Amino acid sequence: MGITIQEASRTSGLSAHTLRYYERIGLIHQVDRSVSGHRVYTEPDLDWLVFLTRLRSTGMPIADMCHYAELRRRGPETSAERRRILAAHRERVRERIARLTEDLGVLDMKIEMYDTKERS
Repeated sequence: MGITIQEASRTSGLSAHTLRYYERIGLIHQVDRSVSGHRVYTEPDLDWLVFLTRLRSTGMPIADMCHYAELRRRGPETSAERRRILAAHRERVRERIARLTEDLGVLDMKIEMYDTKERS
């Protein structure tokens, strides 16, 4: 038994439109259908959506996500390539975090400068 697209949308934080789009472009496998033809999302589907959301929120391009999803569908023999994709993405995320940390330091310094002026 599974849940509807509306429930999957609420659970995942993705809109129903996005879920249908992800299915259309191959990020989500063909979702099972009920006898009435409505999509039925299972727990593994929801776990995959959580992972996709993490990839997206960390800035992985949709094309890379699609490539990863295709490799996943092919099975365990693609695990080395999937690991390589994730490791490269992790490095880009770390670089972005380092830049953001530097930027945050500049903001903190500027705010402290204004605080010091206001206290004078």
